Amino acid sequence: MPRILTRISNILATSVLFLAGLAAPASALDPFTGYLMAHFIGESARGEQIYLAHSKDGLNWTDLNAGGPALLSTVGTKGVRDPAIVRSPNGDKYWIIATDLRIASGTSWGDASTKGSKNLVVWESTDLVNWSVPRLINVAGGISGAGDAWAPEAIWNPATGDYVIYWATNSTLNGVTKHRIWYVRTSDFKTVTAPQLYIDRGSGQGIIDTQIVEVANSLGGYRYYRASADGQITIEGANTILGTWTRLGDLQHLGISNGATGGNVVEGPMWAQTNGQNEWHLWVDQYATGRGYMPVRSTNLGAATNFTTRTGYSLGTTTKRHGSILNLTAAEETRVLAKWGTSAVLKRLQSYNNQTRYVRHSNFDVRIDASVSPALDSQFRVVPGLANSSGYVSFESVNYPGHYLRHWDYDLQLAANDGTTAFAADATFKQVAGLADSSWSSFQSYNYPTRYLRHYNYLLRIDPISTTTEKADATFRVVS
Repeated sequence: MPRILTRISNILATSVLFLAGLAAPASALDPFTGYLMAHFIGESARGEQIYLAHSKDGLNWTDLNAGGPALLSTVGTKGVRDPAIVRSPNGDKYWIIATDLRIASGTSWGDASTKGSKNLVVWESTDLVNWSVPRLINVAGGISGAGDAWAPEAIWNPATGDYVIYWATNSTLNGVTKHRIWYVRTSDFKTVTAPQLYIDRGSGQGIIDTQIVEVANSLGGYRYYRASADGQITIEGANTILGTWTRLGDLQHLGISNGATGGNVVEGPMWAQTNGQNEWHLWVDQYATGRGYMPVRSTNLGAATNFTTRTGYSLGTTTKRHGSILNLTAAEETRVLAKWGTSAVLKRLQSYNNQTRYVRHSNFDVRIDASVSPALDSQFRVVPGLANSSGYVSFESVNYPGHYLRHWDYDLQLAANDGTTAFAADATFKQVAGLADSSWSSFQSYNYPTRYLRHYNYLLRIDPISTTTEKADATFRVVS
């Protein structure tokens, strides 16, 4: 009888959440079993892109996708920083939003903050592994004199039944030019409301980085907690996202600041709750010393003095710069590791008549080479065809995610998926028995079915095939 009553109580509780405008959180559907971190790695040639890392315990991290980027921006500045992962309340949709900024392109920090992009870059997914092409949303265009839109975050707001996107913009207000936090509301991460001022610390104190975490049962006295880099690492609490926030203190007692009082100068606060526990880690980036992220721990966020430093953590091989952490359900974790984990199956295409050579991309051209370096240039994910998933395949680059082998004027190239039907057709092939050897494979063009993938003078193209030499050129072995 008690078990029946408990089940009825859980059903009623879930029903109340829906009636109040809150979909059941993913944690109520499936316990969390792991963690996913999205981040960038710095100002190197491809450092300002989306990188992913995985952890089982929330403290020790393994780089995914062999340490390469998992998503590349092909819009705006063609670089992204400060990514945030957002999950819908019922766990059926995900977004990654990020700063549209690429310092590695030669942009100065002065130009980036005074005449930079006013857009954010957005990716969308229904399964956390297959992502849309990136798109831009203009969040700061309505702010007078806006110079940029940096360090975005987003959170579901049950009070309004939509998401609050908040970020930093440098602009002049009441005669003072500095970064302040602004916000918009959205239901789809495509259209947004007019920007509203969210956080202004007064005087000349700017603020760029802030992140909110929701705490079940309002442990510590508040439903939401906010950590902000505003000279200190300031901790605040509130019961509504857009309501009044109460300052609870900062991390000065740990010798940590955002520069106002020296010590260990950090930025980019990033929350993560330990799965199944009333324990939180606030990760802060030790950018001033280049030591990367470190966690500070609390079991009750109601007072900043509850935070303590800790050891016993590792961050993998890549530098982790400003990002966010998503607690993963078992199903999400399985999907993520299947695509990007160390056991993910990556394929190469070996030439039939030049068996020391493999298909690879080089400066976005496609050819067959021996001794490919870096090896990732010759590794692909063989995925269901973009234009037809039944009996057809497409080849996605491992180290240029979102880029596929496609033909253009019959020549093969590695190109970013632009989401068009023309691209999908050009990047889709039918895997058939090898034309020179049926135990190997050949690849027939989807939209030019009389033509097959073949190499000619080591370069790849699609051609009609008839001679013995052409058949050998058009035959490949798919190997791991």
